[in-house]
Amino acid sequence: MNVNIELYASLMKYLPPGKHRFRREIRVDDGITLNQLIRQYHISDAEAHLVLVNGHFVNCGEPRDQRVLVEGDTVSIWPPVAGG
Repeated sequence: MNVNIELYASLMKYLPPGKHRFRREIRVDDGITLNQLIRQYHISDAEAHLVLVNGHFVNCGEPRDQRVLVEGDTVSIWPPVAGG
């Protein structure tokens, strides 16, 4: 099945080649969980600070590994950021 992955800031280095700046459509196995997708791209829990699925925040306390992705889902991930 196809899902979209959006990686921002320092996580962009994990994106597969493609023409969009921070977003790629990728092919994944049916039944893949959010946690499996994150691990597939070698993103640590500490790096996956802010995670959204289809624009909805996934609480860090929520067991991400139980959320099964479906065709067309968009997963967006941001690392921790600092500013001043």
